[in-house]
Parts: sequence; structure tokens; C-alpha cells
Amino acid sequence: MINKVTLIGNLGKDPEVKHLESGSSVARLVLATNENYRDKDGNWQTLTEWHTVIAWRALADTAERQLKKGSMVYVEGKLRSRQYKDNNGIERYITEVEANVLKSLDKREKSDPPLPGESDTSFTSYNQRPVDPPKNDNDGGADDDLPF
Repeated sequence: MINKVTLIGNLGKDPEVKHLESGSSVARLVLATNENYRDKDGNWQTLTEWHTVIAWRALADTAERQLKKGSMVYVEGKLRSRQYKDNNGIERYITEVEANVLKSLDKREKSDPPLPGESDTSFTSYNQRPVDPPKNDNDGGADDDLPF
């Protein structure tokens, strides 16, 4: 089974970051994606969808430093649904994207140096949890790039 989301859009406002007592950080990003189409009369229409993206720990800290309202962002993550009680005690349900990769797609000024560990490109990558491929000692040393 797969739970994977890929989005490219613009931030509707600056990231909201909370620093928890445990020392962890969590960022809430509001991301707009647009789809353009022609209606039955041949006029161009734009459909905007708003997505809530949640980023944790170092990914949240980097988003706080690097992203701002209007930034174009590439997001990879998974859907998470949760329920909570609002201030009036009413049960609410929400679906969010829990990010594990954020990439700023904004062009950098020529004077901006690359961040530590990245090449001099217009893309900035923030991986929350790098994942090493599983080791299989039963393959006799053969390289197999199949994901299963």
C-alpha cells in the first residue's frame, strides 16, 4: 500500500512554527495549488486548492528560516487525518500532508551562497529523515535496484 503526496505550489502565508517543550519544532504551511482549464464557453478558469502541510524537527526549523509567503515549494509527504475538539467542544476532522521533503523552487539571487551541504543551484532540499535502502545479505552481492 502507498500513501504518498507530491505537491508544487505557493505558500499562502509565512510558515507558522511552534517550538515544543520537548525541544522539537513543528511547522504549519498553507500551500495553494492551481489547476487551469477551459470551461464549456472556452474561457480559461483557475481552480485553486489549499493544502495544510506539517513539517517536524529540523525540516520545520529550515522552513522557518528559508520559506516565506509566496515561495514556490515542492512537497513530498503522506496524508494524515486526525480529529480534535474545537474551542466549543465540537469534534472536528482534518486531513494534512505530513512532509518528509521540502524543496524551495524560488530562484536565488546570484549573491546568495549555497547552504551547507548543497550545490550551487536554484533548488534547496530539506530532507527530514534520510532513509538508507535496506540491506539484503542474501543476494550474493548482486546489485538489485528493485524497491521490493
